[in-house]
Amino acid sequence: MASLTTRSMREGHWPNLQTLLMIEKTIKEADIPPKRTELWKSLPRRPMYQTFRKALEYLDASGKIMIDRNDRVVWVAVDSPKLQALFDRAVVVR
Repeated sequence: MASLTTRSMREGHWPNLQTLLMIEKTIKEADIPPKRTELWKSLPRRPMYQTFRKALEYLDASGKIMIDRNDRVVWVAVDSPKLQALFDRAVVVR
């Protein structure tokens, strides 16, 4: 699921930006990583499941999420301003 193929790009509906942001926000706010279907059911506005799967495929390919072997969706992107500030001040070890 880590790469988007040209075949999958031509098929079905692609999520719009609002849908992607809604899914990202729901994943980030979850206390424990939800399973794929739990995440879909917890969305405030539920898109078609095929569109939801494509959104997860995109987020996985872009390195923002990981899906573990138990089918749980985990947010792994570094987007915290505090964490970014720590990285900026960190000493590079070679």
